[in-house]
Amino acid sequence: MEVYIPSFRHEDSDLERGYTVFKIEVLMNGRKHFVEKRYSEFHALHKKLKKCIKTPEIPSKHVRNWVPKVLEQRRQGLETYLQAVILENEELPKLFLDFLNVRHLPSLPKAESCGKLSHQPVLLFLGDPYVLPAASDFPNVVIEGVLHGIFFSHLQPR
Repeated sequence: MEVYIPSFRHEDSDLERGYTVFKIEVLMNGRKHFVEKRYSEFHALHKKLKKCIKTPEIPSKHVRNWVPKVLEQRRQGLETYLQAVILENEELPKLFLDFLNVRHLPSLPKAESCGKLSHQPVLLFLGDPYVLPAASDFPNVVIEGVLHGIFFSHLQPR
């Protein structure tokens, strides 16, 4: 999984002071999606993660002024924070994956209260997937041709 924060924007609100929204790019299994989060959501995540795993430092909650240079430093700090959580943890907590809107397998009953995901089989074959039942009485000419080429190559015309 790769995570980046390519941009941020200022959001105005009638109910409260304006705030900054960070756009998070998540790349996982060849797929990309975006999630938008406020700093307060990062801070809430950090508080919960601290109870489950060793967490890196998060940028300061208090910012004196909201000039673009300061917001860019905060963006870089939050990006580094997310990347460090991923790098330093073999198993990512469910709440971290939920924060990034990443689908995951349900955790096992033995999983910790933090909701860590463990390695689980994704696909199970009850029989050999390469041994197919005969769908008809017609011979499989491709398989027969390959087998003939391998085992009877000395009989092929030159």
